[in-house]
Amino acid sequence: MLLGEVCRLAPGQRQLDLACGKGEMLCRWADRFGTGGLGVDISEVFLSAARARAAEFGVTDRVEFRRGDAAQAVPQAEPPAFDVVSCIGATWIGGGLAGTVALMRPALRPGGLLLVGEPYWTEPPPEEVYPALGVGPDDFASLEGTLDRLESAGVELVEMVLADGDSWDRYVAAQWWTVERWLAANPDHADAPAMRRYLADCRRSHLRHQRRYLGWGVFVLRA
Repeated sequence: MLLGEVCRLAPGQRQLDLACGKGEMLCRWADRFGTGGLGVDISEVFLSAARARAAEFGVTDRVEFRRGDAAQAVPQAEPPAFDVVSCIGATWIGGGLAGTVALMRPALRPGGLLLVGEPYWTEPPPEEVYPALGVGPDDFASLEGTLDRLESAGVELVEMVLADGDSWDRYVAAQWWTVERWLAANPDHADAPAMRRYLADCRRSHLRHQRRYLGWGVFVLRA
């Protein structure tokens, strides 16, 4: 909601959300700010949840959700149709930050906003951090390095909303709780041993590495 206020959203504006997941941002913004738009995701499970969420908020007349590859969701030949184009935490759709910005721009109306959610290194990590987090040293950059990457992609950073350590904890620890509850309810499931290993690994990697070295932010951009 803070991000929506930062973007100065207005009734009637349209948003395209690539890899929209369960559509929480589109639905909440439609309810709070009177916006509308389209969410695209490859998961029908997520899209079903998104449509149910839209009905819960009473915004089904303003938001639509389609199944598809987010990397192919922007028709290059059509006129730009959206005031906001967002990709929050899924820059893999364009092979990284610059490629995702390039995918997003054709859908953006003149003067509109691009929103990109991306991790960044809070400080240079030791070598053992990369395999522990499953990333390479060049997958992300420092905050200043992220600015360099954005400028090289032809966009201007005009605002940002960054998570802090407590935000990371709430995001990650809620997942631990969910997995723990699933394991308690399904102790003999075929996937239970793998899920126990996953839970143990996630807790340790977050507390040892991720919380210290990896930041997270949504960057508000103009072409």
